[in-house]
Amino acid sequence: MRLAIPLFLRIFLGFWLVTIVVLGSAIVAGNYLDALVPDNGSLIEGKRRTPGPEGPPRVFVRLLYELQNAPREQVPQIIQAAQSKHKVEVYLIDPEGKDLLQRALPPPAASIAAELDRDRRRIFQRRGAKQYLGHLLYRADTGPLRSVLVLPAPRIPLVTVLGSNVWLRAALALLVSGLLCYAVSRLLTRRLAALRQAARRLAEGDLGTRIHVRASGRDETDDLARDLNHMAELLQERINAQKTLLANVSHELRSPLARMQVALALAEQKPEGAPAQLARIAREAQRLESLVGELLDSQTASPDLEQHIDLVVLLEELCGDARFEAGEKRHIVFHTDLAEALVTGNGSQLRKAFDNVLRNACHYSPPHSTITVSLQQNDAAYTITVADQGPGVPESDLARIFEPFYRVDTARDRQTGGHGLGLSITKQALLRHGAGIRARNTHPGLAVQITLPTGAADAA
Repeated sequence: MRLAIPLFLRIFLGFWLVTIVVLGSAIVAGNYLDALVPDNGSLIEGKRRTPGPEGPPRVFVRLLYELQNAPREQVPQIIQAAQSKHKVEVYLIDPEGKDLLQRALPPPAASIAAELDRDRRRIFQRRGAKQYLGHLLYRADTGPLRSVLVLPAPRIPLVTVLGSNVWLRAALALLVSGLLCYAVSRLLTRRLAALRQAARRLAEGDLGTRIHVRASGRDETDDLARDLNHMAELLQERINAQKTLLANVSHELRSPLARMQVALALAEQKPEGAPAQLARIAREAQRLESLVGELLDSQTASPDLEQHIDLVVLLEELCGDARFEAGEKRHIVFHTDLAEALVTGNGSQLRKAFDNVLRNACHYSPPHSTITVSLQQNDAAYTITVADQGPGVPESDLARIFEPFYRVDTARDRQTGGHGLGLSITKQALLRHGAGIRARNTHPGLAVQITLPTGAADAA
């Protein structure tokens, strides 16, 4: 079984590994550069040796080098400059135990100088508030010398320990880098943890879950948070639409059933009026059947999308049927410059979709008005426009008229009006064919525009 490593841990280990490599390279480079500094003791023995970990700092190595190689007359100036610049006292002691500049030696300096020999060429000690660095030198004019540098001891003992132990410095650097890498990796994965929690809440049914997106700054986690918020909004809208659909269906079914029950009760109470009540029951039953059929059409998809349909012939037939039903009350005009407009799809679905739009236009157009149906081709799509001269639709409701059971006039009598499913069925049928539908006000009137790809079957 393969062990799953959390993303946070992988990021943390990756950052820390890179930091360790960088620190290791810096330490190796520093040691290499230290090795390039000349060792005074090696000049005495005539060979080069790499200084040990107790070697003096570079600035003092250079000072010792100058004391060993500078002309005799420049030695006092070098010592005076070191004392003023680095706050260090410098003593040069000859084999007889006297200072080269005839100064009095402090007892600790004389003691350290006495300990220097060929077997012990370098000494570093701390005595009280002073640090003493002893080192063997060799000058051509005076012969072997013993130098003692007196420095003030650092106030913080940890600094002294770190300065003398390279491994302790490396351990401290790794600790600090580990803490920084931990903070950075946590910062990077914190948004992912928020995304995971939001997804869990959505799965548990909390559709109002949203993730806070920063106003300033834009990275991949912000884009992912926006996408998740958008998905949650769409999911909430669809769930709410399903709840509304169920509520509307129950209401639409309840009304004719209630009227049928009333008609049955009246028929039982007054047998002489039973024929009229039976006719009423028959009408309500027919209305129920029509409603159920429209619901099934709006929710199911037909797999038959392989028929070849000529839109010119189809629209001419539908306009002819509409003229026959409208009689002299309304004028239906169809015009197109196309001899034929062939598409592949489901003929019955397209016929019902266009018929619903045309009937809707006839229903809302005033008497003796004109309804215009046009067909034209634009690039790889056909555009069908049905324009009436009715009252139009409020701008805020233009997109909602294609929703199931939606009516602009909610107080309209349901017996004379439809169920609010016609345009919804039209939209669903067109979507299966890869088509689009939209409405716009023309003042006066409403124009419904349908865009149907020339290869409708391929789009579906």
